[in-house]
Amino acid sequence: MKIGELAERTGLAPSKIRFYEAQGLISQVKRQANGYREYLPQTAQVLEIIVTAQAGGFSLDQIRHLLPVSGMEKWNKEELLATLKHKVAEIELLQKRLRQNRARLLEVIRQTEKSGLPCAENAEQVMKKLTLLVRQRAASHR
Repeated sequence: MKIGELAERTGLAPSKIRFYEAQGLISQVKRQANGYREYLPQTAQVLEIIVTAQAGGFSLDQIRHLLPVSGMEKWNKEELLATLKHKVAEIELLQKRLRQNRARLLEVIRQTEKSGLPCAENAEQVMKKLTLLVRQRAASHR
């Protein structure tokens, strides 16, 4: 199939498809005598995996190592599962950090709202409290 048809099937721009090809994520692209690219039918499935993995937070390098080397039937299930579980653990850690950051910001908001001090003095007090909180949390994680 030509790049226009592949783009239509996947909803990706031809330039994005060529980019993935240049990155080595799409293999076995043949050239016709006129120079047009000829993609295998399973390329649409590979592109879907790439787009889904990117949306899930995987880098192109991580995706490169996830994709089967020669056809979907040669996919290493154990390696795939280990990589996916690792990504879930990374996401959970990020969520924990985001919850902590959210709590800190809400504390800054609360402190700022209840303070009758001028902004500069209030900011100094809030920053001292935040620094203390960060140090206490760091000490508790040791």
